[in-house]
Amino acid sequence: MRISATRTCSVQCAEGLFAVSTWLPEHGQDCKRDIDTGPGVELYTKPNKMADKNVESATPQEKRPQFGTRYLNSDSDVFQHNAWDDVEWSENQEEEARGVVEKQILGKLSDKEGEEIVKDASSKWNKFYEKHDNRFFKDRHWLFTEFPELLKRDAIPSDTQKCVEKFNKLTITTFPGCKSSRRFLEIGCGAGNTVFPVLRTNNDSDLFMYACDYSSTAVEIVKSNPLYDENRCYAFVHDISSENSYPMPEESLDAIIMIFVLSALPWDKMGAAVKKLSALLKPGGVILFRDYGRYDMAQLRFKSNRCLGDNFYSRGDGTLVYFFTKDEVRTLFTDAGLIEEQNLVDRRLQVNRARQIKMYRVWNQAKFRKPS
Repeated sequence: MRISATRTCSVQCAEGLFAVSTWLPEHGQDCKRDIDTGPGVELYTKPNKMADKNVESATPQEKRPQFGTRYLNSDSDVFQHNAWDDVEWSENQEEEARGVVEKQILGKLSDKEGEEIVKDASSKWNKFYEKHDNRFFKDRHWLFTEFPELLKRDAIPSDTQKCVEKFNKLTITTFPGCKSSRRFLEIGCGAGNTVFPVLRTNNDSDLFMYACDYSSTAVEIVKSNPLYDENRCYAFVHDISSENSYPMPEESLDAIIMIFVLSALPWDKMGAAVKKLSALLKPGGVILFRDYGRYDMAQLRFKSNRCLGDNFYSRGDGTLVYFFTKDEVRTLFTDAGLIEEQNLVDRRLQVNRARQIKMYRVWNQAKFRKPS
């Protein structure tokens, strides 16, 4: 029987169970700082410098075993590994987390202050990438384990013939990637930490990838990468909450990748953004989603003056983040006409053994498919 998180991994300090030291990162699970590495694997093994030299030739399965298989059965073992899967939360722990969030709401910024921060969001992301370039986030090789749809040609049974017939009727006959039969779109491409691993791993010349980001600086970083090939990829600036159109027609995409990106929008703008993306999918196409979960460590460490509204915050650098529940994720995508194939909460205990610090991470992972 796995023991509860409360018994095994409270952070020992005066501020309570969820208090953590201020060196912890704010930006997602892929950053290169001390504890946030990927949905699990890179934390499981010690670095191997000799292996790193051959990393480009390794398969995704060799780079990372699937997460979800290491359970903490004894509190004495907690510092034996860097991460533990499927950590159970007690009622007391849930209640304390809820209390932290309620206190944040009481001290939240005024509506006017919040509107000013949200309005200026794109410039904050530009400054972020101007500062960090492509050094902040790690390549997401774990994607191929969690989302094998990105590897297998037959994993996305979209109705190709129906889409071809629709394209033949379009007045716009050309668009980037129009000659390819498989097309993926990454929303929030950042510095290319998903798009380039996908293109490297898929040697299929018939695969074309689109990569868009809110930040023009991020898009320029992608385009300046030596791996950027206009015959296989098209990067462009796009605000998914805007009314601006995408460069590809409706029902043209096999997969849309949304990794830690929807959370950057205010809640009231998410539904319309998802519906527009759903329209881009071919029948049978799929949205692959991973983002922050409610009561994640990153949420509980925010001060009240960073709270803009219910579960919505401004980080120290001015970028925005929302923390989802499983039901909220379901509502957003099923309201857009998609069918739920996966919708899970990934609760992880990450451990910094050198500092003897224990940290709770909560993420949502989901797959939603367009009916054929």
